[in-house]
Amino acid sequence: MKLWRREHHDSASRRRPRSRRRLVAATATATASLALAAGACGGSAAPATTASAARPNIVFILTDDLSWNLVTDQIAPHITALERQGETFDHYFVTDSLCCPSRSSIFTGLLPHDTKVETNLSPDGGYGKFQQEGLAGRTFAVALQAAGYQTSMLGKYLNGYGDPTITPTTGPVPRGWSDWHVSNTTGYAELNFDQNDNGVVRHYAGQDNYGVDVLNADAQAFIRRSAGKPFALEVATYAPHQPYTPAPRNADDFPGLTEPRDPSFNTNNTDAPAWLGQRAPLAPSVLTNLDQAYRERAQAVESVDKLVGDTEATLAAEHLLDNTYFVFSSDNGYHLGQHRLVRGKQTAFDTDIRVPLIVTGPGVPHGRVISQVAQNVDLYPTFTDLAGATPARPVDGRSLVPLLRPATEPPSWRTIALVEHLGQASDPADPDHEPGGSNPTTYEAIRISAPHLAHFDGPVEAVYVEYNDSKHEIEYYDITKDPYEINNVAGALTGAQRAELHTVLAGLGNCHTQAACAAAGLPI
Repeated sequence: MKLWRREHHDSASRRRPRSRRRLVAATATATASLALAAGACGGSAAPATTASAARPNIVFILTDDLSWNLVTDQIAPHITALERQGETFDHYFVTDSLCCPSRSSIFTGLLPHDTKVETNLSPDGGYGKFQQEGLAGRTFAVALQAAGYQTSMLGKYLNGYGDPTITPTTGPVPRGWSDWHVSNTTGYAELNFDQNDNGVVRHYAGQDNYGVDVLNADAQAFIRRSAGKPFALEVATYAPHQPYTPAPRNADDFPGLTEPRDPSFNTNNTDAPAWLGQRAPLAPSVLTNLDQAYRERAQAVESVDKLVGDTEATLAAEHLLDNTYFVFSSDNGYHLGQHRLVRGKQTAFDTDIRVPLIVTGPGVPHGRVISQVAQNVDLYPTFTDLAGATPARPVDGRSLVPLLRPATEPPSWRTIALVEHLGQASDPADPDHEPGGSNPTTYEAIRISAPHLAHFDGPVEAVYVEYNDSKHEIEYYDITKDPYEINNVAGALTGAQRAELHTVLAGLGNCHTQAACAAAGLPI
């Protein structure tokens, strides 16, 4: 069967079986009912005297390139405990499986076609493009600070921040942040890096200054200083991004650990698009390298897991657990050998676009799985909703707060997520350059989890991809039947089905307000 090519239309422009341990973006807050979790951290959560009246605190831990298969009790026990303490969104998707576009959506609540940040580097993306589009003044931090919150940004901000060719002044601190400890590209190494500490750039050298541990110490210090005032803390780790550097104490952990071999691992897709093609089986030496990479990524996650545990312990010691929302997530996923792709992200496969989102906090049920479709553009309005703040500017996303509380669950919610990706040549200057990797060409995709569509029988769990190149190829994976997205069945779609999918994709790709995007994501 030949790969189906989509017809021209005039327009502007899986659920993978849930692993036992999912890492959903968590709003780790411990209510009084989370006393058990606080005890596990070495303290007890005494109720704050003004908890019922005080505005809640927000702790947001954002990892880099974290894949679901790293969230296990063996590797990350504190993170998996969050799932038991709160709610896991098992249909949470990023707007682009690439660092800077995804982070721009998180900061602003806007889809990539509205941020205009489409890559990691100028002129199409990165910190320079974020600044050029005036987005630094419309982040959730600006809105929260205006509402009286102490705000802290730790770790990774945006690709290109701190680059002297983009940042002409020394140590600029963007609007909205009361506290700022952010490194530049040197932060990826985790050892021997430069960090802007509230406008003063310092060098951190030696084995005792491991990157995630430095952020951990900064996070605990900020929480202690802010006790008594509402605060919002984002800790954005570089881990487990390549070069996958673990803390020295973890460098020998997990001997013999190997990359999980799901059915898509080292497997060719049928009727694959040209960029993916038919690939030779991965050589034994490559498989050995992938296993080592997975092991190192697991070792790097251990320091993130310690950060989670230490943060809960500090919140407990400061009597803040019962009035804090704790959110855990990643900017994108990651593939290692699936579909015979060596290592990387950027694709529309669930390995890359479906990421953890776990939330704990006041009124959030324990151990509940949320099946509604959520996206990273929803975090901004969620944070402002929790804080009783007003967004600095209109957003495309929608607050997740009604989903966090069963009694307030809305009668209707989006059933389709939009993914937008600008294809680019692999640039060695880009920290996301993966030697031996293969990047997809420009595409738009919709990830569907709908009870019904007009021209389909029964529920639809699928991904539909349109490539915007000269070939105009399309992909369609029926995730109900093909959970590992191996068999492209676009050629089996009827004309009416193809037209419906294209119309939905075009509607989402051209929405520009919360109401319009919500309506476009719920076509029926």
